[in-house]
Amino acid sequence: VQLQACGGGVVQAGGSLRLSCADSRRTSSNNAVGWFRQAPGKEREFVAAISWNGGITHYTDSVKGRFTISRDSAKNTVYLQMNSLKFEDTAVYYCAVGLRSVAGSQSSGYRYWGQGTQVTVSS
Repeated sequence: VQLQACGGGVVQAGGSLRLSCADSRRTSSNNAVGWFRQAPGKEREFVAAISWNGGITHYTDSVKGRFTISRDSAKNTVYLQMNSLKFEDTAVYYCAVGLRSVAGSQSSGYRYWGQGTQVTVSS
């Protein structure tokens, strides 16, 4: 599995970004995919996850109502639409393929990780 995360950038508070996670080897089609983030000096934390068919999604409380995870199976790509961004959303964002068709918030439930993409929200 080779995951390519992109879409990060610098945005003002209240703005939006859409992250993409492309699976170039098409091996995540039967697995959940998750997004995690890591801010400077902090541990990596779970952001959102989506099941293999997109039927189940869940989010960490701090992004509920602002972020939306989705997937396009035809393109083997998972997206993270981020709206109403806050300064505290600043972090490097990573996508990862779950061990199973449905995955939770624990990083141990994921086996393949992409390189991160930087999101910086200016206040």
